[in-house]
Amino acid sequence: MALSDERYMLLTTFRRDGTPVSTPVWVVGIDDATVGFWTSSGSGKAKRLAHTDRVSVQPCDARGRVKEGSAKLEATARMVSGGELDAIRERVVAKYGFQTKITKVLGTIGGLIRGKRIPYGDTGVIVTPVSS
Repeated sequence: MALSDERYMLLTTFRRDGTPVSTPVWVVGIDDATVGFWTSSGSGKAKRLAHTDRVSVQPCDARGRVKEGSAKLEATARMVSGGELDAIRERVVAKYGFQTKITKVLGTIGGLIRGKRIPYGDTGVIVTPVSS
């Protein structure tokens, strides 16, 4: 099964000191070689990607538990906007449907409670596996 066919992938980004930080994200196919997802420009993922494009990805469940028998892929990631973000949005909404509305509401409520609102899905990320 291709990574784009999975419901979630575990995205591992890296802090400036090299410490890995893993987060489950939705995943959609962009083309044969790349996958994408959306995130907030204020998220930790976006902040870490601003200083390094190095990532690793692996199929997982919603809680970030990796899928048994799956392999971790080393990859590069780049943040996108404009038409590329629009294409990712289209694919995410087509694949996840009503879930996108629920997560937006929950994110807004959580931001209000914490007193720290961040934009919802305003940045796209395209992930390209590194050839071995």
